[in-house]
Order: sequence, then structure tokens, then C-alpha cells
Amino acid sequence: MTRSIDFNDRMLSLGLARVAEQAAIASADYIGRGDEKAADQAAVNAMREQLNKLDISGVVVIGEGERDEAPMLYIGEEVGNGNGPGVDIALDPLEGTTLTAKDMPNALTVIAMGPRGTMLHAPDVYMDKLAIGPGYEPGVVTLDMTPTERVEALAAARNCRTRDITVCILERPRHEDMISEVRATGAGIRLITDGDVAGVMHCADRQVTGIDMYMGSGGAPEGVLAAAALKCMGGQIFGRLLFRNDDERARAAKAGITDLDKIYTRDEMVTDNVIFAATGVTSGSLLPGIKREVGYLTTETILMRSKTGSVRRMVYRNPVH
Repeated sequence: MTRSIDFNDRMLSLGLARVAEQAAIASADYIGRGDEKAADQAAVNAMREQLNKLDISGVVVIGEGERDEAPMLYIGEEVGNGNGPGVDIALDPLEGTTLTAKDMPNALTVIAMGPRGTMLHAPDVYMDKLAIGPGYEPGVVTLDMTPTERVEALAAARNCRTRDITVCILERPRHEDMISEVRATGAGIRLITDGDVAGVMHCADRQVTGIDMYMGSGGAPEGVLAAAALKCMGGQIFGRLLFRNDDERARAAKAGITDLDKIYTRDEMVTDNVIFAATGVTSGSLLPGIKREVGYLTTETILMRSKTGSVRRMVYRNPVH
């Protein structure tokens, strides 16, 4: 009973927005400069600094990787000043490091926060993902369907033709057969080079983005972040962990996962109320990128709370020297 009461999402939300903003601002100097690692490190440093100012006792459950692979914001790292509720934190300080380095669309800084013990501790492996926006009956599409069956089922639910459906897919060699099959249905495909959290979020705002469905495999940690976003925006997401070797299966065991074939729903990946913030780094369908003027950087942040369903967009004009 006390867990959700202690987690004052309304009071914490503005602080979380500032965390995303500062990470974006820190990465601004690296947009289009071709240095992915420097852009990511700048965002990581800024996000960590801001998190440690918040009145929380936080644990990073989705982060930059295992402790030996990530010196900052690693999985299990404790953040916050310790003077507040216990919380789980899922983050990607710079989703789209390549997008930032090349000044390509849809790079974001992303962070979500929920009560302690409410987010899936997804190991750093691949996850097969399927997502649609709000307004559909549960299970209208499933991971057990073929890509063709998913497109046909969604078209039937929308009372439209398959050619009226647009699917977002990460452009990777492993998806070539899926892409061919989806195109054979007559559906359109929006290929993205990186950034599958944004890809999933596109489904929840179809009127703006034109995307109906997301499918394909990508990072499992990003799947949990995407589930947090859809928890606020509405929509369905399904995820099944994919393992290529014994080392990856050992990572799952370390994270406490025993059923390696389980299909997770949105509410199994994020089991309680959550707050979610994302700031645009480069312009995209969801958010405009950082705007640079003489003496100022302007950012736009989307801040969402699942408890109320509220979605707030905030423009921050920040003096720089």
C-alpha cells in the first residue's frame, strides 16, 4: 500500500524532465560532429549529475550496460541523494548516438521512473518486439502471428485495407525476410536506422506520425523503456527475449529471469505507475531537435504520467555562455 503513496509522481516529474533536458543540452555540441562516443558520454555525465540532485533513492535497472562495461549509469548503480522514495530507473542517455553524430532524425534523451521493483530487469540481449497504439482490443495482434497475419488483423480492426497500414521496422539484415513479407501484403514500411524506443512511440501517436505498428528485434532494455512510454501514451507492446549463446542466457539468470520463452506484455514489463520524459536532440516525428541561437539553446521535452494519462510538452530556452 505504501509503495505508490511514497512515489509522488507529480512532484518528481518535473525533476525527471530536467534530467532529460540537461542530457540533451550536454550532447548539443556533438550533433553532426561524427563522434558517437563523445556525444554519449556527455549525455551520460549530465544525466547522472542531475539524477543525483533528486530526492530519490534510485536504482538503475535499465542503463548503459553491466557494471564492467559501463563506468556510469550501469545496471544496479544507485542514484539520487537518498532522501526520498525507492525508485526504479530506466534510461537511455542518448538514444541514437549514430543519429546524433550524423545529425539524422529522431535522436532523443530518454528516462523513465517508477516505484522500486516495478520494472523488468531486462538483460542486455535482443528482444523480439511488437507494438500498436491505443484503441484496440487486447491481443488483436500477437508475437505468435506471422508478419502477414499481424498486418491483416490490424487492418481488419481498423476497418481499412492492408495498404492503409504502415509498419515501422529497424533496418537490419536480420529483418530482410520480414520486410519482404510485410511489403507483400501491400502495407507500407517506415525503415529506421536506429532508435527503436522512438519507433515504438510512433505507434501511439498515429495521427502525427502515420505509423500503425512496430515490429522486429532490438535491444531488450529499449523494450522496457518503450513499454514505459506506452504505459503513459496508451497502446500495446509484446516482447520476447532472444538468446544467441550461453553467455546471454546467463545474463538472464543473473537478472532473475527463469522462463526464457515468456512473452511479456506492457504491464508485465512495467507493473505500476510510471513517469517518462524524453527530450529531442535531433528533429523527428515526435519532438523537434535542439535549436541553436547566439547565446541560447532551446529544447522541447515530452513529460508523461501514466497515473493521470497526462502528456505535457515543455520548451526550455537555456542561456549558454
